Amino acid sequence: MTDKVMLAGVIGQPIAHSRSPHLHGHWLKRYGISGHYIPMEVAQSDLKSVLETLPKMGFQGVNVTLPHKEAVLELADSVTDRAALIGAANTLTFTADGRIQADNTDGVGFLANIQDYVPEWSAKSGPCVVFGAGGASRAIIAALSQAGAPLIRVTNRTRARSDALKDHFGAKIEVVDWVQAGNVLDDASLLVNTTSLGMQGKSALRVPLDGLRPETVVTDIVYTPLETELLRTAKAAGCRTVDGLGMLLHQAAPGFERWFGTAPEVDVDLRKAVLVS
Repeated sequence: MTDKVMLAGVIGQPIAHSRSPHLHGHWLKRYGISGHYIPMEVAQSDLKSVLETLPKMGFQGVNVTLPHKEAVLELADSVTDRAALIGAANTLTFTADGRIQADNTDGVGFLANIQDYVPEWSAKSGPCVVFGAGGASRAIIAALSQAGAPLIRVTNRTRARSDALKDHFGAKIEVVDWVQAGNVLDDASLLVNTTSLGMQGKSALRVPLDGLRPETVVTDIVYTPLETELLRTAKAAGCRTVDGLGMLLHQAAPGFERWFGTAPEVDVDLRKAVLVS
């Protein structure tokens, strides 16, 4: 046991809404670790100087959220293959000599969340449909592709962003026009919404879901509300559904282990601690 107070945190702008401090705070308390996880609002113009300073202040690393997830790749000394493939990082680790290692654990968190609720599901079992073409979509597509998904249909309100994903990820990607999104669900093994549509305070997700079949796993990375209209509709159709909170919890675990030296458990108590925060 060390007498050193371990430090980590999350940087972004804005940052006050982040649930990560409650998440990591729960783990720190559970495992009796002398440490703190601190939310820090950082302007884009200050990002470079902040990252140079944090290791000198004793920080082991930080999570990264909007709008810095892409910019930190240019400032890192080393980047994992998956972060490079996604084009964004959400987890930075500082080495003893102050070097910055960048990783992206969003895809890992996404797949782990699915496995928690539908352990028999496999990415290899059939086509996957992804609503949205933003940063979260890139991480999820990379994870699904690496896990063996035979085909990933991507649909987005702005087609050009979907086309860019096909250019980036290649032949496994099939671009579907947004107005046709409801017509490509009947053979899907997985449907995932990566957009903010259906999130509290946002517009509704207005995609016809008549084509859903009970064999399809449906998940939404939104977790406010925990059960979105998409998940309610899918459940009524007999689908197995997975809410988005578990992705948040699982993506945090690798960073916590690197920074604080303990592999944390994602369980019911953790979910409760984050939900009541």
